[in-house]
Amino acid sequence: MAAEEEVTSPDQHKPGSGRAARVGAAITVVALLAMICGNHKGRIEDIFLVLTAGLIVAALVGDWVLRKNGLR
Repeated sequence: MAAEEEVTSPDQHKPGSGRAARVGAAITVVALLAMICGNHKGRIEDIFLVLTAGLIVAALVGDWVLRKNGLR
């Protein structure tokens, strides 16, 4: 069976859909920020929601900068 398989390097494999991942990340950020309007009393949940959304936004901005500069 090994004789019939092609030998390829990892960079020849098709990556996943980058645009779908970016749209999914943006939808996740909106969903996280929408959860702030919940029925909870403390502010700890809000802090974690905002920090998590901020990390995702930072990853999106980093990805945008890398794609803009052609370093991806």
